Amino acid sequence: MEEWVGQQWHRFITRAADRNHAPAAVALPDMERAIGMLFRAGGGASAVRVSTAAAQRIGGARGLLQRIAGSGTHAELPRLEPETLALPARIAVFPDPELNRALYLWLAALAASGSDGPAFDGDDDGFDATATGWIGLNLRATRRALQRFPGLRGRHARLVEAQLALRPELQRLRGAAVDAERAVQAALRQDPLAPQLPLDATAARLQPGDVAPVWLWLESAPAPAPAANARQAGEPGEGGEDAAGQQAATQSDRKRRHAEEVKDERNNAPLMMFFRAESILSWGDFVKVNRASDEDENPDALAAADDMEAIAVAPDGERAASRVKFDLDLPSAAADDSPLGPGIRLPEWDWKRGVLQPEHCSVQCLIAHPGEPFTPTPALRATARRVRRRLEVLRAAPRPARAQPDGEEIDLDAWVRHQVEGGSGAPRSAAPSVYTRRVRSERSLATLLLADLSLSTDAYVWNGGGHAPRSSASSKLWKIGSRVDAVAEAASAAPEQRVIDIIREALYVFGEALHAGGDPFEMLGFSSVRRQNVRIQHLKGFDDAWNEPARARVGAIKPGYYTRMGAALRYATLRLAERPERQRLLLILTDGKPNDLDVYEGRYGLEDTRHAVQSAREAGLTPFCVTIDEAANDYLPMLFGQQGYALVHRPQDLVHRLAQVYAGLTR
Repeated sequence: MEEWVGQQWHRFITRAADRNHAPAAVALPDMERAIGMLFRAGGGASAVRVSTAAAQRIGGARGLLQRIAGSGTHAELPRLEPETLALPARIAVFPDPELNRALYLWLAALAASGSDGPAFDGDDDGFDATATGWIGLNLRATRRALQRFPGLRGRHARLVEAQLALRPELQRLRGAAVDAERAVQAALRQDPLAPQLPLDATAARLQPGDVAPVWLWLESAPAPAPAANARQAGEPGEGGEDAAGQQAATQSDRKRRHAEEVKDERNNAPLMMFFRAESILSWGDFVKVNRASDEDENPDALAAADDMEAIAVAPDGERAASRVKFDLDLPSAAADDSPLGPGIRLPEWDWKRGVLQPEHCSVQCLIAHPGEPFTPTPALRATARRVRRRLEVLRAAPRPARAQPDGEEIDLDAWVRHQVEGGSGAPRSAAPSVYTRRVRSERSLATLLLADLSLSTDAYVWNGGGHAPRSSASSKLWKIGSRVDAVAEAASAAPEQRVIDIIREALYVFGEALHAGGDPFEMLGFSSVRRQNVRIQHLKGFDDAWNEPARARVGAIKPGYYTRMGAALRYATLRLAERPERQRLLLILTDGKPNDLDVYEGRYGLEDTRHAVQSAREAGLTPFCVTIDEAANDYLPMLFGQQGYALVHRPQDLVHRLAQVYAGLTR
């Protein structure tokens, strides 16, 4: 009974002390698409992702009910970091939901104006960032945002008025809080488009935690510690391989938490015992219990992380990569595949310095030793025949020729051009070319299929699709090209398959279908172990026949190592750029984002891959990615564009999905 009364009292007093306007709340998932579009349209970095901010301690005066309830001490403040724009999970600051939506959009515009330039770096307007502080940096970013988005000036004015109405009254404050609040209100009332004046010492020293939350401003992340930079750069002796062990947040938890680096002092006093000696041998040591290991997941870890204002991260001197070195070391020369040629060196994009590092990666093409012939199952042969027949029909179909003097249908684009030319005073043609006619044309097409053979493809697929250790969240399939109605019997015959087996079946069907059509094609696989060992697996070249040895090499593919996608894309671009065909298609088949043991984690790998994709487009190629990664929508639009990739929700459908993509891109 006492516990029930306590719960009811806590619920009552917490609701009474809550100053938010719950009926007008706006959730971040509902605004995430608009935020991303506005952020990138304003020049924000494409690799910066939107996530949920973590609660942190705030300042400002609290009311009587808040002190009784123990609330009003923490809030999810917006924060801009080099790789993340952390925003509150829901905004209910204002009683008008339109103002709450406008606040989300304003924060996106402010972040875009501060992430791509000097607004949060300190070299704008002749002021030093260390001298202007948090207020000065936000005032500069505000002015840049209003100059870049003139349409937001009215909304910003209403937001400032609403924010000033929420500020605490100066007569109710005491001590240093009065000067701090006065500086904030003066900065909010200042004309953002007027030249910024130097701030006084109080405003320059002010930090977000010293005053009540200013929802119109962002908090910028501090620069990484030198020790962290050294580890990211892979300096000797500092555990440069630890980047491989740093994993992103799980799919179910996208909250961005604060972290601070501390020194590990656990071994400073090795002879000191932090327990009672008489408890070394106890009856508990002889009870058979299921003891947790270091690899077991702690179900309370997320709750504990939410309760911490900052997560302390201390280097323990161990290298994460060394613990898995037994599985990921390169094989000996006698047991490895045969190299084709001496290998080449390719550049790599360093997004932090904004330079293309020449000859940074060593790429070696390998070919598997002759092995047992690949024997496809009858169901897989039937699937290959269906896909081959469908592609043959599409290849033989006539194609529309536009801007013709006669035809079956009106070409709207040509008609509009004809009307515009006539309206400009130019003489019109008596027989305008404003029709479309279906004609048979000779196709000039070369295709290169680049398959990801990293260690992640060794994972098994559940019956419902997706990797076994990943979540089963549904994803929308992109409808591209003509639909292939055949069912993938071969891919779904086994109740559980490895991803590498599904990729093998897709490569076989792809080879059978393209070989029957006569178009030149090449198949390559790729994996890597740091930048010194980027491995390209030669499966079938442009000049090779699709015969039993090529099928055997496809059947012999095996998972291993990591995914340095940028180097693989640059090698494939060199191979495909040598082809004389008019249309050159580069298909990438993968199951995850770029990664490797060194600094090729996170944004570094994404930016390098994005640069490689842009270089392929500049060379006249058409890159397109087919993936089974359920989190692909978070990063593939940044790499290939909204229409440059296809997400396969069920890996068993990969065979036919690849055929759909190929048919759609070659129509």
